[in-house]
Order: sequence, then C-alpha cells, then structure tokens
Amino acid sequence: MILLTMMGPQGPQLAAKVPSGILVLADAAQVLHLQDQGPIPESLGAALAEPGGLDRVAQYVAGVLRQAEALKGLTRPEEEVRIGLPFMPRNIICVGLNYADHARESGVDLPERPILFAKLLNSVIGPGESIVLPPESAEVDYEAELAVVIGRHCRRVRPEEALDYVAGYTCINDVSARDFQLSDRQWVRGKSQDTFAPIGPYLVTRDEVPDPQDLDIRCLVNGDPLQDSNTRQMIFSVKDLISFISQGMTLEPGDVIATGTPHGVGFAREPKVYLQDGDEVVVEIERVGRLVNPVRRDA
Repeated sequence: MILLTMMGPQGPQLAAKVPSGILVLADAAQVLHLQDQGPIPESLGAALAEPGGLDRVAQYVAGVLRQAEALKGLTRPEEEVRIGLPFMPRNIICVGLNYADHARESGVDLPERPILFAKLLNSVIGPGESIVLPPESAEVDYEAELAVVIGRHCRRVRPEEALDYVAGYTCINDVSARDFQLSDRQWVRGKSQDTFAPIGPYLVTRDEVPDPQDLDIRCLVNGDPLQDSNTRQMIFSVKDLISFISQGMTLEPGDVIATGTPHGVGFAREPKVYLQDGDEVVVEIERVGRLVNPVRRDA
C-alpha cells in the first residue's frame, strides 16, 4: 500500500496511490458507502498513532479496489495532484557513516557500532518545498537516505523481530551544512537548519518492500546522478539499527530512522559540489519513491 497526503482546497487529505491514480480515501468512503468499516483516520499521522490504524486504512483501500467501475471516477492523475509532507515525524534519529564507501570517502575508519544523531523537527519539509540555503553557510550538501517509519511501540527488540515494528519506508534527504559541522565539531546545527529534512512523497508500507537491504538508491542534482548505490552496502542493516536504537531509546509510531547515505556526497567530490540557488535535488529509492525539492538562497 502506498499512502500519501494530498493538498487540496479542504486542506491535507489522506490518500492512496492505486493503479488508476491518486485516491482520496474520505471521498471514496463517502461515495462507496464504506462508513460501516468505521471512520477513516483523518491523516497519515493519525493512522500511525492509532493502534491498528494502518490496517484499517488497508481495509478501506481493499474495499475500494474491489469496486473497479466506481474507482475510475474517483481517482485523479498523480501529475495533477499536489503531494504534501506525508506526516510529521515524532522524532528523527539519524545514522552517520553507515555505508562503507561513504566512510572511506570521508576518510574515517568503519564504525564498530552505529553512530547516532538527531535532526530537529524544524528541519522537516515535504516534497516540492524549497531547501533554503542559510546565508551563513557556503557548503550545503545533499544526502539521499532510506527512512524507516516505526509503526508500533518498540523497546529492546531483537534483530530477527525488528522488521515487525516497521510501518513502512519513505525517502529523506539529510541536507547538511558541512562548514557548520566542521566549525562546531558536532552535527546538530549543521543537520537541523530550517528545511534540511525533506521527507516523502509516500509512506510505502512494509509489505511493499520485501527486502529493505536490496534497494537501489540515488541522488540527482539538476539531473546529474551524484549518488548511485544500493542499500545492501549498509554497514548496519535496518533490522540491526532498529534493535540497537531500541535497547535504550523507546521507539514509538511515527518515529523515523534515517539509515545513512552512500558515497558521492558533495564535500567528498573533486571538485566539491555544494547546493546552489536554483538547483533541483532528487532522491530516488527503488520501490519507495522519488522525492524532488528545489533549492533557493535565503534572502
């Protein structure tokens, strides 16, 4: 199931991507008289927070898909839809240096355990929104990453059961001011500037991604593929990350784990490539989606 937030005249609306286009679930429930299944969650965030909420959404979508004729009049082409931030995360927990090739290009040894840091929620934006370059930084970099969305209370889980706690996956761009990182000697300010965490466009549920360790991942700037790798190159797998984090930090529905970026980031290239006013940045992850954001310099 591929879920999203559609921005319309009535505000944000929970929607699903189905074979014929984008389906607003509240509209479908009203037209097809699906109210006997109970009220549909008003948003993707509400569906994540409600125990069994995503399961109820899946029942709605399945009920609509069984009515093929009615479905034709209910969907609209994706190119005619404005897609917003799928949901506001509860927390964003990031993993640094989690691809061996990225650690090597950064000139550091492979970590013995996951390196964790956080992005603050002021940094979150949705697809199509602008990454804003702060005037104090001349070295803003891109980082394509697979984001894992937690679906239920998760504490001290074993790696072999960790994927059972995943609601789904989305794309995240861990935008980073490298000069801030270097001068501060830590990562919070450089990673948490306003607009430095584009997320979306979809929440792709766990059943749509059989193996999160076999997904092609790319970042393109102005159409030029600067990162091109696969999640199999991670040092610590998704299940190992969830288990490691949950040993002392309880994860709750709506928490996001950004699982690290592969090689090809701007600061490690020769010549260096930093984001500029007017650029377009695309994060593409197989089975998960394509996240597009323009770049502009703060006035």
